[in-house]
Amino acid sequence: MAYEAKNFEHLIGTAGFSEILLKNHFTLYHGYVTNTNKLLDALNLLAKEGRTSAPEYAELKRRFGWEFNGMRLHEHYFWNMAESPKPLDHNSDLYRKLLHDFGSFENWEKDFRAMGAMRGIGWVVLYYDPSAERLLNVWINEHDTGHLAGAAPMLVMDVFEHAYMLDYGLKRADYIEAFFRAIDWKACAERFDRK
Repeated sequence: MAYEAKNFEHLIGTAGFSEILLKNHFTLYHGYVTNTNKLLDALNLLAKEGRTSAPEYAELKRRFGWEFNGMRLHEHYFWNMAESPKPLDHNSDLYRKLLHDFGSFENWEKDFRAMGAMRGIGWVVLYYDPSAERLLNVWINEHDTGHLAGAAPMLVMDVFEHAYMLDYGLKRADYIEAFFRAIDWKACAERFDRK
């Protein structure tokens, strides 16, 4: 069964994100979905042909994590944004956990923003590690490297240039500010409750 791209058109009109930037970003996301499906088809064909020891099979297997995680990270990113975002409820389990693990919401936010402002391309992810029962801010340099095994993403911010250059040029800090205004904390809190 093929993966299907989700529709995030409802984000058009979100303050701080132009329609052209969002549509370009959606197109990029669709490419990850398409390539994930193409890789699965190619890998299945090579397996049916008994060519699992072929170099092509190995390289496609290595590439799969890049495409799949590119698809999923974009889905998480778009999912935790809204045109009319809801603030984080101070009575929510997520808010209380942020306070517990970071000392204050402000400490968590300062750390998350600082990671987003670091030089380089990638993602900033607020992960929940169920083994240690704690939240961690993590930098993901490439889609397929740097993830915490077994941890669940609670909030995802894309800091590849395609996420902001059309609207903000090199002013990543302005993009991060717009992203924070667009975070749908209700969606993040629900994600935390389902962990």
